[in-house]
Amino acid sequence: MGTIEKLGEKLAIDTIKVQDAIGEDRFYMEVAQVLGAASQSLEEAFLTEIRVRLAERKARDFIAEKLARVQSELEEKVQK
Repeated sequence: MGTIEKLGEKLAIDTIKVQDAIGEDRFYMEVAQVLGAASQSLEEAFLTEIRVRLAERKARDFIAEKLARVQSELEEKVQK
């Protein structure tokens, strides 16, 4: 992993932490604008990391919700 990718990864991790803490789900776009003014390469690496991490989060939430639904349905069947 090169310098740009490492920096993009670190910035993405920190940005998501701040984004979660302040409750602004588009905060990363503000960070991307700041990056884009200075380095388009770093902006691209950052946005790739953000998108991948947010997509992974959505997928994990979907999996957890599906599992909870199935478990609930199974419990209902057992109780009947």
